[in-house]
Amino acid sequence: MKNNGKILLIVCEIALGILLFIDPLGFTGAVIKIAGALMLVSAVFAAVRYFREDPFEAHIEQGLAKALILLAAGLFCLIKTDWFLSTFPIFTMIYGVAILLTGIVRIQWTVDMIRVKAGRWYIPGIGALLAVILSLIIILNPFSATEVLWRFVAITLLVEAAADIAIVIFARMVEKELNKEVDYKE
Repeated sequence: MKNNGKILLIVCEIALGILLFIDPLGFTGAVIKIAGALMLVSAVFAAVRYFREDPFEAHIEQGLAKALILLAAGLFCLIKTDWFLSTFPIFTMIYGVAILLTGIVRIQWTVDMIRVKAGRWYIPGIGALLAVILSLIIILNPFSATEVLWRFVAITLLVEAAADIAIVIFARMVEKELNKEVDYKE
């Protein structure tokens, strides 16, 4: 049961990776526009709620200010989608750092497997190595076109998902090895 969240994350990584690979700019632009539309709808609900509330209660909740902020943000998303697309390489670099940190944690996990003499330690080791290499490529950002960069992120997501699948499969092996070690010491 504890792996259900991890499996859902893997499925989301795969779906996002495929959609980004097929049309990175179109998919990203669509997500931004959908977010903008959802903000506009939320703004309408917040404004209606504000005017329906008792004036003193509404003052405390500041619903009108929230509605106007949502309205402005939603319109910005719908009108200035290209601005977001041009700033996404910064977010991609942040994603690269996150992958690097994940790779470092996987290195620790691989070394732990080696220390307890677990079999097939090389599988998460390969995942760790790939995560570090791919993250460094993203961080160093040798690409000039946003579309190429997003396609690379899509491939990275798919590789990360494959590594995550391997980790989920072999996590039980490590748990068994660690439990044997604890039982042996007792």
